[in-house]
Amino acid sequence: MVFGDIGTSPLYALQETVIKHGSADRPFVMGVLSLMFWALLLIVVLKYQIFIMRATNRGEGGLFSLLSLLPRGLARRSDLRLAFFGLIAIIGSALLLGDGVITPSISVLSAMEGLSVHNPALESWIAPLTTVILVFIFAVQRLGTGHIGKVFGPVMIVWFTVLGYLGLQSLLRDPSVLEAVNPLHAVRLVASDPGGTFLLLGSIVLVVTGAEALYADIGHFGIGPIRVGWFSLVWPCLLLNYFGQGAWIIANPPTPEQLAEYKPFYGIVPPSLVIPMVLLATAATIIASQAMISGVFSTARQAIRLNYLPRLRVVHTSSATEGQIYIPFINWTLMVGCLTTVFLFRSATQLAEAYGIAVTAVMVITSLLFTEVALRTWKWKPWIVWTVMGVFLAIDLLFLASNMAKILHGGWYALAIAAVGTIVMLTWHQGSLAIGRRLAEQTESIHEFLARMWAEVIPRVPGTAVFMTPSAQAPFALISFVKHAHVLHEQVVLLSIAPCDAPFVSDRDRVAVRWMPDGFWAVNAQVGFMEEPDAVRILALARERGLPFDDSNVTYFARKMQIVPDGQAPMARWRKSLYALLHSNAADVTSAFNLPSDRVVEFGVQMRL
Repeated sequence: MVFGDIGTSPLYALQETVIKHGSADRPFVMGVLSLMFWALLLIVVLKYQIFIMRATNRGEGGLFSLLSLLPRGLARRSDLRLAFFGLIAIIGSALLLGDGVITPSISVLSAMEGLSVHNPALESWIAPLTTVILVFIFAVQRLGTGHIGKVFGPVMIVWFTVLGYLGLQSLLRDPSVLEAVNPLHAVRLVASDPGGTFLLLGSIVLVVTGAEALYADIGHFGIGPIRVGWFSLVWPCLLLNYFGQGAWIIANPPTPEQLAEYKPFYGIVPPSLVIPMVLLATAATIIASQAMISGVFSTARQAIRLNYLPRLRVVHTSSATEGQIYIPFINWTLMVGCLTTVFLFRSATQLAEAYGIAVTAVMVITSLLFTEVALRTWKWKPWIVWTVMGVFLAIDLLFLASNMAKILHGGWYALAIAAVGTIVMLTWHQGSLAIGRRLAEQTESIHEFLARMWAEVIPRVPGTAVFMTPSAQAPFALISFVKHAHVLHEQVVLLSIAPCDAPFVSDRDRVAVRWMPDGFWAVNAQVGFMEEPDAVRILALARERGLPFDDSNVTYFARKMQIVPDGQAPMARWRKSLYALLHSNAADVTSAFNLPSDRVVEFGVQMRL
C-alpha cells in the first residue's frame, strides 16, 4: 500500500516528460534521468525518510499529526501563528483530497493505455474499461483494506521485481546511461535551456508523487518497515526501470508523428508480454489507488475528530488493526470525482497536466509545518533548521512554481477540488464555533440547574440517565426532559467526550469521573483524533473508576439540532446555508458515539446561525 502510488509513476513520468519536450536526444535524456535521480534522493530519501518521518505523534504521521505537535500558546502572537499553520494544514488536507481523485484516475488510465500498444484498434476501449475498474475499486472498499490487501504484498513484490528486471534488461544494452547519476548532466540540461527545463520540472516531479504517503502511513506500518522496503526493493527497482526506459528512449527517439502514441514504459516490455504486463500494471494501479483512498479515509477521520468536517459514518473493517476504516460518504464522493475526471480528460497525457500541483503544494506545506515543529517544539538551532529545510523548501517551491504553468491546461482541476474541500472545512469549523458560542450563551451552568431543581423539588424515578454534553453547562436535553416530563432519574451521568491532539489515548488516561450532589456524576473522556468514540465502552471504564453504573437500566439522552441560516453570526449567507446543509447530513449522535439505538431519546432544538 505505502509504495503503490510512487511505484506506478514509471508508467507515465518519463513518457510525459518526453512528450512535453517534443523530442529526446541523448543529452536531453541524460539530463532528465539525472534530475529524476536527484529528485528521488533529495525529496524521498533525505527529506521524507531522514527528516519528516521524525515528526510523528505517538507513531502517527500526516499533516494533522504534524499540526498537533505544535505547542499551544496563550499569547496573541502564538494564537495567530497557530491559526496560520492550522489554515495551511486544512489546505494541505484539501489538496490531498484532490490528489485522491486524480491519482486513481491517472494510474488506471496509464495502465490501460498499454492496450493501444498491443493493438491500436483497442484505444476506444481504454476510457470505458478504466471506468469499470474504478467502479470496481470503490465498490469493494466496504470489504476493508484487510480483506482487499491479502494479495497486495505478493502483487507489489512481483510488480517491483518486474520493474527492476525489465529496466535491467534494457539497461544492459546501453549501460552508459548510468552516468546520469552525475549531477553535471542535470546542470548541462538546465544551462542549455533554463526556461524549458523549468517547465519540464512539472513532469519530472511525477517520479516523487506518493512520497507523502510514506509519511501519512507511518501509523499503519511503522518507520522501520517503510525504510527497509524502500531501500531494499522499491528504490533500486524504480531506478533500474527509469534508467532502462532512458536507454530505450535514446535507442528509439520519437518522431513528431509518434509523440501521441509514445510509451517508453511498454517499449521495454517484450511484445509477447504486453498483455500480461497490462494486467500486472492494472493490479498495481488498483493497489496505488487503494493506498490513496485509504490515506484520504484516514485524513478525513482526523479532520472529523478535530472538528474540521461534520460527523460522518465511519466503519471499522478490522478488529485487529485500528487504522483500517471505511467512510461510505467519502468513498462514493471519490468515485464520482474519479469518473468525472476520466470523462473530462480521457487520457493519461491530458490528465498529467492536472497532476502535480496538489502534490507539490502538499510538499511545501509539509516543509513549513516541519520547520515550525523543529523550531518551536524540538528547539533545534535555527541555523540548522533553516539551512536544511531551506534547501528542501527551495526544491519544493521550484517544483510548485513549475506546476503552476499547468493551471490553464488542467491544473485548475486539482485546485478547484482543493478549493471546495478548504471551503467546506473552514465553513464547518467556523460555523461550529459560532453555534458553540450561541449554546454557551443560552444554557445555564450545571450548578444553576441543580439549584433550580432543588428549589422546584423535581421527583426522581428509578434508573440511570446519561446525557451527552460538550461542556460543563447543563445539557439542552437535560433541561428539556425535566421541563416536559417533570421528573428525573435517580442517577444522572453527564457524559462529555472530547477529541485531543494525540492520535490515541490509553484507557488509563481516557476517563475522569467526578461525583456531584444529588445523584449526579460528571464523566469526562478523551479520544484521540485517530479513534472513534464509544460511549458504552467509556462508561464501562468509568465504572472501574467508581461510577455506580448498571448498563441494563440506562437511557441515553441527546440533542438533535436544526440550523436556520438567518442569524447574526459573522458569516456570508451562502456559507451559513452550506453549514446548515452539512449539519443536516452529518451522522446522528447515536452512530457518532456508538450508542445503543433502542435506548436513545433525542430532543430537538432550532438554532439560528
